[in-house]
Amino acid sequence: MGRVTRRRIWAGAAVAVSGALAAGLVWFKPWSLWVDETVHEALPSAAAPAVTGGAAPPAAVPDDAASAAPVPEAPRSLAEGRFISHEHTTKGSVKLVRLADGTHTLRLEELDTSNGPDLHVWLTDAPVKEGRAGWGVFDDGKYVSLGKLKGNKGAQNYPLPEGVDWSAYSSVSIWCDRFDVSFGAAELMHT
Repeated sequence: MGRVTRRRIWAGAAVAVSGALAAGLVWFKPWSLWVDETVHEALPSAAAPAVTGGAAPPAAVPDDAASAAPVPEAPRSLAEGRFISHEHTTKGSVKLVRLADGTHTLRLEELDTSNGPDLHVWLTDAPVKEGRAGWGVFDDGKYVSLGKLKGNKGAQNYPLPEGVDWSAYSSVSIWCDRFDVSFGAAELMHT
């Protein structure tokens, strides 16, 4: 074998290894494990439905009649839970909250988990299991993706889509879609 042929083989091998390494880095995104994204959202305070369409402003109401007007209901916690760790150490709590306008929001508080590629917040009907047995169960049954995880630390809100019966779901998972694994999960206990 000539010197030119060996160089071509080594050059081809170097290009193939470099390409595989680059593809692996793009797929796994290992740097995201060391980059934290902190989100601090306040709990939404949904007001009573607004009047729409060119309606005239309400007439002045005497003080004693104003005090008899219904006061919008404060946000109310319907279910709560604490995260346990699965693939990555995960801490914090979760609340399912009914807002004054009747909509529902899933709220993560004091969340602390690893960052990762393609993380989502899932409302599921799967049981929360400790250890490796619980890592992959959340896509076995019913689940609703509430969206991409906004940050791996902090407090954040995820509105439930209209028509979702939250009582049909018993847990929440921080789910990695890329590797089909739960970073952490919480069982929802009705309050």
